[in-house]
Amino acid sequence: MKLHGYYRSSTSYRLRIALELKGLDYENVPVNLLEGEQKGEAFSSRNPFATVPMLEAGGRDRAQSMALIEWLDEAYPDAPLMPSSAEDRYTARELTYAIATELHAPLNLPVLKFLKEEYGKSQDEVGEWYRHWLAKTLVPVEARLAQLGTGDFLFDGPGILEVVLLPQLYNARRFDYDLRNSPHMTRIETACLALASFQRAHPDNQPDNPEIGPEKV
Repeated sequence: MKLHGYYRSSTSYRLRIALELKGLDYENVPVNLLEGEQKGEAFSSRNPFATVPMLEAGGRDRAQSMALIEWLDEAYPDAPLMPSSAEDRYTARELTYAIATELHAPLNLPVLKFLKEEYGKSQDEVGEWYRHWLAKTLVPVEARLAQLGTGDFLFDGPGILEVVLLPQLYNARRFDYDLRNSPHMTRIETACLALASFQRAHPDNQPDNPEIGPEKV
């Protein structure tokens, strides 16, 4: 497998976590979003969405992170990311899809660049936008986790919720979102970050992170 992604992309981060939790070997192929590499002919001719992640697997170039996560769970059923019961799968989907469908669209890089370049918004104003939409979804996610009485994970161990939640919290911290009133999410985050699989997938430990370089990974 080859995972084409960007170290700080939340969707690429999702796929790295999923692959690590599954124990699947993969080659990390960096795609520089800041330089628009994903829009070039070499990449977009293979992935018409011109987005990351793209996973070369099973003889196909596969795109869209949520479809990829579900495909991985079906193609490689060991270490399942979805719980076994229908009710638990619903709970996992309710929380996971809230984050994946409500937050990624308004908070991804092209939208943030559009706000700056087309509407002349400052970085502070973009940050305000980011935190506003985060709160719209993360506040009810936290409330649902409280209703469920979650502990270190949604269920017995990390699964699809944790795969999607951790990257969103990483970006929330980058944009100074206040997580002090989110004890359930931050408890899950702490428990996940203590695991080697999540540490290997973390943006800080990727070869295309310019702050570290491949020699320190």
